Amino acid sequence: MQLGFLEFEVSDPETWTRFLTHVLAVDPVGGGRFRHDDHAWRLQITEGPADDLAAIGWEYDSESDLTYAVSQLREAGHEVHEANASERDCAKRFTLLDPAGVPTELVYGMARSDAPFTSEVAARGFVAGDLGLGHIVLTAPDKEASRAFYEDLLGFRLSDHIQTEIYGHAVDLSFFHANGRHHSLAFGGPQRKRLHHFMLEVKHFDDVGMAYDRAIKSGVRIMQTLGRHPNDRMFSFYALTPSKFQFEFGWGGRVIDDATWEPTTYHCISEWGHHPPQVAFAPPRR
Repeated sequence: MQLGFLEFEVSDPETWTRFLTHVLAVDPVGGGRFRHDDHAWRLQITEGPADDLAAIGWEYDSESDLTYAVSQLREAGHEVHEANASERDCAKRFTLLDPAGVPTELVYGMARSDAPFTSEVAARGFVAGDLGLGHIVLTAPDKEASRAFYEDLLGFRLSDHIQTEIYGHAVDLSFFHANGRHHSLAFGGPQRKRLHHFMLEVKHFDDVGMAYDRAIKSGVRIMQTLGRHPNDRMFSFYALTPSKFQFEFGWGGRVIDDATWEPTTYHCISEWGHHPPQVAFAPPRR
């Protein structure tokens, strides 16, 4: 299974299109859709007032795996509806809500593109393909309910936890993988929107720095400076999307081998960096 697609409902599609193409370096393919690998599309924007996540799509490798997941969900009492697969350019599609009310889709057979992904902005490309779009950090007002939904019913596997305090705020995050990517999903508690951030990973270290420069030059608000996480080893920065939730842009994410992986708990959010700019660049005290 992998993170197949994300749909965002946005109040300013023109600004979002410029942001996605000029800052994140993904390729528009028409109809408000964008790609960054061999999939025909990965991100979709639709116009609306929410400025939030509209749907998250989990793509299964086989129709039998998808069918099994649907049966598990229904046996546990979740309402799962078969939906029009052509609307997502896939072979099979089901819709439901996760325990936090996040619109969730389970799909099989997403369309691939005949043309290789190319980008003049991020010429060396993205880490996606079988590892999925990237990762997402979702709201989870009832953390145990979300854990049971994703781990017990959908088959996600625990990667690790981070439990710490950062700038006076308690942090208790759990990270889950669906394939080799260290995590495709994380959650910790309630968020103001349905997600805290989504992440895209590039294949080259320098492309993170170049994206950081593009974000600054485009007037995108940096939320956390360049830094590195202890658990997935991602070198990255965080900034605001035009809809005021965040994105992470990174390189060097860890790949998990389930045969040897042992979940653990970390007590820092970052090994270094990832500071709010107002802290990192505050004038020295006198």
